[in-house]
Amino acid sequence: MRRITNIGAAFSAVAIAALVLLVAAPAYAHNYLVASSPAEGQTLTELPTEFSVSTNDTLLDLAGDGGGFAIQVTNEAGDYFGDGCFTIRDDSLSTGASLGEPGDYLMRWQLVSSDGHTISGEINFDWQPDTSQTISEGLNAPPTCGGGTLDETAPTDESAPSEDGNTDESPAFDTSTVVFVVSAIVLVIVAVVAIFLISVKRKKSDD
Repeated sequence: MRRITNIGAAFSAVAIAALVLLVAAPAYAHNYLVASSPAEGQTLTELPTEFSVSTNDTLLDLAGDGGGFAIQVTNEAGDYFGDGCFTIRDDSLSTGASLGEPGDYLMRWQLVSSDGHTISGEINFDWQPDTSQTISEGLNAPPTCGGGTLDETAPTDESAPSEDGNTDESPAFDTSTVVFVVSAIVLVIVAVVAIFLISVKRKKSDD
């Protein structure tokens, strides 16, 4: 009976370790896109107040200077639109909206996930304004907030975005993941060894 009890205790310890693993796992997950304005493939006829992307978790801006964050809007000719300024609000990133002549446009976004990794993506949309809409002139380089343009475009990830429009620029198997997995394994081993030692001690005391 004691042997069965010990096996049950060992199983419980492993189950608890697995539960800890499942609960802690989300802390190591990257943010992912849940909504955007405009949406992928949307046709705009009226200019919105802002362009934005929203994720499933809070964005990380430790320095408070927006480092690692950007939204760029371009047309088919490669002209840039907007003022280069953006706002970070909890789980979303936004910028003021302006567009030029009708046609296909691309909104590129980049942000820092809650786990510290940079992620990015692209959103394609169509602009077909009615006669009441304001048409803006495009720029030949990315605008900088406060005026002027950058000499060259910011680096972007050339790999294809995932189905949710989200491209992960971090390694697929990073250091935090390694530490997490190793810690979970160690926890399970410690639990099993502890049960085993208790079992041996009880057996000796019975003898």
